[in-house]
This record gives sequence, C-alpha cells and structure tokens, in this order.
Amino acid sequence: MPKKFKDYYDADYATLLAGKIKQEWPAFDSNAFIATIEKGVHDKEFLHRQDLFVDAFERFLPLSYQEVIALFHDILGPELKTAEGMFTHGWWLWPVGRYVERHGTIDFNTSVAFIRELTKRFTGEFAMRPLIEKYPEQAMEVLKQWSTDDNVHVRRLASECMRIRLPWARKSVAAISDFESYKKVLANLISDPEKFVQKSVGNNLNDLMKEYPAKAREIISEWQKGNPPKETLWIIKHGLRSERKTS
Repeated sequence: MPKKFKDYYDADYATLLAGKIKQEWPAFDSNAFIATIEKGVHDKEFLHRQDLFVDAFERFLPLSYQEVIALFHDILGPELKTAEGMFTHGWWLWPVGRYVERHGTIDFNTSVAFIRELTKRFTGEFAMRPLIEKYPEQAMEVLKQWSTDDNVHVRRLASECMRIRLPWARKSVAAISDFESYKKVLANLISDPEKFVQKSVGNNLNDLMKEYPAKAREIISEWQKGNPPKETLWIIKHGLRSERKTS
C-alpha cells in the first residue's frame, strides 16, 4: 500500500528534523523532541501532525520568536532550481511553515522576510494568510512587490496566499477587502511565462467566481480588453472551469 502523505511526518522525520536543528543549536534537546513526536504522532491526521511538531517546537525551543526564525533560516538549505519540487524536495519544511502560521503576526517584517525565503524551498502560502488578515495594507503592498519578483516561487506565492478557498486552509476573504490591490497583484501575473504561476492565478479567479462572481467578471472584462496574450487567455479559461461545469 502506498505511503500516505501524512505518514512522512513520523518519528523518523522527527529524527531528521531534530538533527538539522541540533547542528545549528547544540543546546536543543533532540532526544526529548523525538520522543515527544514518537509518543503522539500515531493517531494523528495530517494537520494534527503538523500541530504536534509546532507544539514540540514551542516546548523545546525556549527562544524568542525572532531567534527561532533565525534558527529555522539556518536549516532551510538550498533554493529549488525549478518550479517543480515543492513537495518532493521541500516537504520536510511543512511544520516550519506551520510554526510561522501560528506565531508570525508577532513580528510582521521578520515573518515576511522569512516566508519569502521559505517559499523558495517549499511554500509560504499558509504562513502568509494570518499576516494578510491582521496587517492587510502592509501585506498587500508586500504581495504587489512579490508579484514582480525574479523568483518563480515568490511570484506564485503572491497569488496563492490570497486564494479564498486555499486547500488545507480555512476560507478567507481578507485579501479582497482591498480589491484594487488584489486586482493589481493578479494583473502583474497574467502574462507570466510559468504555468506554475498561471495555475495559481487561474485558481484564484476560480475561487473568486464561486464567492463573488461579479468581481470575477469585472477582472475578466479588464483582462480581455485589447489583444491579451495566450497566457492570459489560458488563465481566464482555467478560472472559469467551475462555471463551465455548472452551465
């Protein structure tokens, strides 16, 4: 039977992660960390496993938030070289992102800087959402900058973290409370050459169509003016897929 994704986050993984942390912070009680995970992980589903790791971080990393983030930055490893690899290479960073998701609003600037680096190895879409909710104006300005970044993963994150119906996350409409900024972020990405980014923008549009169809059609109408490139046309088609299924 194929291994379920949740089962990768087990005691063996805890040993791997503890080794990375201890290498950078020798005072880390890696044995107790591993034992805690091993004791509690077996009956946990996916997100509960992530929370178990975050609980263990809180217990065994008696540091300030900023110090923990600096430590996590030291274990990130090399950036992904292509658009692929987020889950095949970066999967082990999920609990790290979950920690930032729980505590990131403590320090907006520290969190944003770390999330930008995290997404180059894994993804920062979940960690960014609480920041959008608590600091909407500041967060949307960051996303505008990210939407023109040279790194494909950062550009994709600018779109993905705004999605209303992001999988593995609770529904959030925080980003569209500033609809002009929301439109600007997506507009910066509608001719992106990377399909990885195009899919995220299309998924954003598809989510918006389900919740606020008038707003989605407003965006589509603006994008269809003139002679839009093939990338934009593909994004629009991808964003309308749910509507086509129900028509």
